[in-house]
Amino acid sequence: MGEKTTAGRQAKPGGNSAATVERAADVLLLFARSTSSQLGVTEIANELGVSKSAVHRILLSFRNKALVELDPVTRRYSLSPTILGLGWRFASRLDVRFAASGELSALSRATNETATLSIRSGDQRVYVDQVIPNREVLMSVELGTAHPLHAGASSKALLAFLPASEVDRYLNTKLDKVTAGTVTDVRELRRELADIRARGWAKSFSERLIGAGSVAAPVFDGNSEPVAVVSVCGPADRVAGEIEMCVEHLLVATKRISARLGHP
Repeated sequence: MGEKTTAGRQAKPGGNSAATVERAADVLLLFARSTSSQLGVTEIANELGVSKSAVHRILLSFRNKALVELDPVTRRYSLSPTILGLGWRFASRLDVRFAASGELSALSRATNETATLSIRSGDQRVYVDQVIPNREVLMSVELGTAHPLHAGASSKALLAFLPASEVDRYLNTKLDKVTAGTVTDVRELRRELADIRARGWAKSFSERLIGAGSVAAPVFDGNSEPVAVVSVCGPADRVAGEIEMCVEHLLVATKRISARLGHP
């Protein structure tokens, strides 16, 4: 059934919670790599080198969270449709990059600036793609680098359209200044987020990177949830002078990408 994990170490009852979480993750990963759609308690225990009682407790917790199902006849477990839903959520994040690729190229050509695509990662935002124009002075971003959700146009365009409860929770965390221009006052941020929701796009100048300017707008999926954000960015003084043109092309691009993801 493939290589065994190193989860053989057993935590004492009420002991190392990190080891308990690791062991639970190992059980899920065993389901993922198994050639069988169902696994039994003894089978899992032998494969992972843990006690049957520990496996039973983990599976009971998974059942309570609807992550696995128990066949009442065979007494064996299988992954539940909830896991499929998680997979689809991840797949949608990959689909958005594919759906956006042509639009990013068109947006960069139309504005003669860098067009970027970002997705959310917890309380941060990560660049996953960019198209750079063929000009001497330009801006580029580092793909895969995480940025806080309150610093810069892309971050605020994403934060503004999250559910109110998530916005409230985030604004109650410590808001660090990335540059001297980063807005960290909660009241000011709330006003700005309200403005962003009203007009549908965000702007920033030297808030995440000194000397950089950008405009950004969210991409929505079929459930009208923000799954990504597209931006046009470049030197701050240049973007400030062409902001209306950039926004016009930006909103066309995000509308098309959202439509490809099923947004009405």
